Amino acid sequence: MKDERNLPTDFGEFFVSNTSYRGDTLRPLASLSAAIALVHSFEAVAKFGLLLESERPDIVHCHNIYHQLTPSIIHVAKSRGIPVVLTLHDYKTVCPTYLRLRHGELCSACLDGSFINVLRNRCAGGSVAKSALLYAEAMVHKMARTYERADVVIAPSQFLADAVASRFDPSRVRVLPNGIDISRTKPSGRDGGFVVFFGRVAIEKGIRTLLRAFRAFAGCAPLKICGDGPLLSALQSSDSGVEFLGHRSGDDLTRIVRDASVVVVPSECYENCPMSVLEAMGHGKPVVASRIGGIPELVIDGETGLLFEPGNAQQLAEAVLGLMSNPEQRLALGRAGRQRLEERFSLERHNRDLLRVYHAVTKGRSARN
Repeated sequence: MKDERNLPTDFGEFFVSNTSYRGDTLRPLASLSAAIALVHSFEAVAKFGLLLESERPDIVHCHNIYHQLTPSIIHVAKSRGIPVVLTLHDYKTVCPTYLRLRHGELCSACLDGSFINVLRNRCAGGSVAKSALLYAEAMVHKMARTYERADVVIAPSQFLADAVASRFDPSRVRVLPNGIDISRTKPSGRDGGFVVFFGRVAIEKGIRTLLRAFRAFAGCAPLKICGDGPLLSALQSSDSGVEFLGHRSGDDLTRIVRDASVVVVPSECYENCPMSVLEAMGHGKPVVASRIGGIPELVIDGETGLLFEPGNAQQLAEAVLGLMSNPEQRLALGRAGRQRLEERFSLERHNRDLLRVYHAVTKGRSARN
């Protein structure tokens, strides 16, 4: 969409208007047109059609298209005989609120397509109005079979593929993990004696569990938290002894991760294929992560890192304490993680497998034509 932060591009004329659905702006009664646009954007359909006519692509590959663009653009591509590849980055197709959380607790109520649960349980922040709008959005695209029109659905983890099994024909789902450019990350060999978390500072990321665990391992390792989010202000004002560094990116974040002894990923939501784990592995860092979602597909417990039960601060603290007292184990786990990254999760391998998907769908298109 149009945004002052966008890089210059020749395709700006095809961008949709700037629209935000965060916070109080997700109010269906504020504007009927805004509510309709969240479900089906006539502007996106028109501009995407013009883009396809201008560029005449062989494939349309969709990522996170709901809300600003809306899944309606899938119909635009299919009506022109263009195959569509859809990568799922979350659970939106089986959970209207996309996180599979009900008031902060793990939830699987809608996996069978019973989207009425989002309204019944007021999953959108306890709001009936917001929940009703998300329910309407889910039902419109379910009845129109919008997502199902994609030729291939890519799931970056087997866990996510299993979660959406009720919605998509398994023969059209491909498990293709995220990849990282291994040429841009190298094991640093540095060990600064501290633990780092980097990501969204939110309750579903296990931040509160991490802070409880820190009370037990504070004596052996400082904790640095890089990121922004709804809990940041409140946690910064607390006297926890944690170093909150705020949002960090690029070389600044790379330097911090390269100097760390351990990277912690304490998520309490169904993670898909978190890049934070892959980036830590790229730098040869041992990862202490919760055993949830797609994380165990990345971290092999006792071989490339250590896993603990989500929300269990004691297990998390014990894992960190054990690693901080054993530099040889930290080095061994980090090396094994780097090797696993090179073998399974390189960007080169990801792109090679993605091209196989592209060739398969274009071959099918040629056969139809």
